[in-house]
Amino acid sequence: MSSILGVRALLFDVFGSVVDWRTSIARDLSQWGHDKGIGIDWEAFARAWRRQYQPKMQEVRSGKRGFTLLDDLHREALETLLPEFGLSHLSEAEKSHINQVWHRLDAWPDSIAGLWRLKSKFIIAPLSNGNVALLSNMAKHAGLPWDLNLSTQWFNAYKPQPQTYLGCARVLGLKPEQVMMCASHNDDLNAARQCGLKTAFWPRPTEYGIEQTIDFEAEQAWDIVAKDIRDLAQQLLDR
Repeated sequence: MSSILGVRALLFDVFGSVVDWRTSIARDLSQWGHDKGIGIDWEAFARAWRRQYQPKMQEVRSGKRGFTLLDDLHREALETLLPEFGLSHLSEAEKSHINQVWHRLDAWPDSIAGLWRLKSKFIIAPLSNGNVALLSNMAKHAGLPWDLNLSTQWFNAYKPQPQTYLGCARVLGLKPEQVMMCASHNDDLNAARQCGLKTAFWPRPTEYGIEQTIDFEAEQAWDIVAKDIRDLAQQLLDR
């Protein structure tokens, strides 16, 4: 219990932890594709698109290229996917609509209620690699009740670079130990812990569908291990 005393702000990983990107993209684009007469495996498309997420950001983290917004990295990855799925013929407007699907992701069933409960006591914000416009539109679409958007864009970096975690604590006027990183990804929490932040984990065992191989359970003794965000709220507010 004593390990989390003094925590004043909760930072949330978003993709996979708070919103369900895989089924959201598949559902959204399946309906769009149906209206357009495009019948591909949109879930496979979503998973293939997501596989390019880390490699694209690593180009920035490594210094190979300057900081580039996630929206633009998503679009670059999309351009490579379209031929693989027989979609080279799409118009610019259609490509833009597909790329914006990341702005239209839906929350996991427990996310909204859990966040509202936590908001009653803590500052809550995303610490996401999503850019500000993406996170703002997603919050409006999904009903995510953030107090503010703490995108890594503000720091021209991508998690797990230390300046993202430490930069958020600085922006909030808090010491690292007064901030808790909350995520379904052990590697994110490990990086946050190395920066002095508190940590909270809950599993999302269906995030990647059939391709999921990690993050089924806590891999370290995080400060809190919860079942989901509702349970996280229960544990934090009952202390």
